[in-house]
Amino acid sequence: MDEQGKFEFIKELGRGSFGAVVLARNTKTGEQVAIKKMERLHLQRYVESEILNHSQLRHPHVVQFREVFLSTNHINIVMDYASGGSLFGYVQSRNRLREPLARWFFQQLILAVDYCHRKGVANRDIKLENTLLQVISGLPRPLVKICDFGYSKHDNRSVARSKVGTLTYMAPEVLQSKVYDGKTADIWSCGVVLYTMLVGRYPFQSNGVGLGQEVMEMLKKMKAQDEKRVKMAGIMADPWFRTDLPPDALNMNDKYLANTRPCPQSEADIKNIVAMATNDNSHDMYAGQGMDQGF
Repeated sequence: MDEQGKFEFIKELGRGSFGAVVLARNTKTGEQVAIKKMERLHLQRYVESEILNHSQLRHPHVVQFREVFLSTNHINIVMDYASGGSLFGYVQSRNRLREPLARWFFQQLILAVDYCHRKGVANRDIKLENTLLQVISGLPRPLVKICDFGYSKHDNRSVARSKVGTLTYMAPEVLQSKVYDGKTADIWSCGVVLYTMLVGRYPFQSNGVGLGQEVMEMLKKMKAQDEKRVKMAGIMADPWFRTDLPPDALNMNDKYLANTRPCPQSEADIKNIVAMATNDNSHDMYAGQGMDQGF
C-alpha cells in the first residue's frame, strides 16, 4: 500500500467529478508526483479498468503510472508530474497554433495513442484537457503526455457500447449508443484535437478557412464515418504527418512494445486494492493513520 507520511501535499492541480489531482512530494526521494484522489464513497464503476489499463503502459508520451494506494477516504493513483500544464491551456493562451507547432504536438499524440491501441487499450476520452505537457530543459518546445484513462477500454474485456467521453470530442457512433470500435472513435477525437489547435475553436463552430490543403485532407479522413475513417497506419503514412518528424519516431512504438518491464504492482494487487476501496470495513484499517492528512 503506502507508508504513513510517504507523500507530502504541495498544492491542488485540478478538480473534477471524480475528486482532485494534487501535486505532492515523495518525502524519501524529494521527487514531485501527481496524485489523483478519488473518494471511496463515490467511485465510478470504471476505476478498476482505469488503473489496470494505465498501469501496463510504458511510453514517453503517456504519463507514467507509479502506484495505487488506499487512504482513509480515498483511493490514490500516483503518476509522474507533467510540469507544463495542459495542451488546452497552452492553446487557449495563444488563441491558435501555427501549423508546424500543431503538427509537433499532433505527431506525439498519435504516437502515444497508436502505442496504447497496440497494447489493446482504447482511451475513449482524448481531448486537449487530458493532454499534458512536460517542459524539458534544452528542448525549445514541451513534450506531449496523455494522462487520463478513466473511460479506457481493453480489447480483452467487454465490447465498447457506453456513451462515454466528452461531447465535443465524441465520435458520432459513440453518441448512437451502439457497439462501436473505441480505437476508431479515438481517431475522431484526435482529429478534433488537431482542428482545435489550428483554428482555436471546436469543429462545427468554424469552417476551418485558412487551413492548408494537406492538413484539410488529413482532417477529412479523420472525421469520416467510422467504417471509412482512416486508421493509425494511414495517419502515420500521410506526407503531412511525416513532415519534420524526428528520425526513428515511426520505430518508437516497436521499441516500447518490446519493453516487458513489469508494473511495480501486479494485476492481482491492483484488483485487491480496488476491492478494498469499496469495502466499508476496510476504512477502519486506515483510521488514525493520518494518510489523508496533508493531501
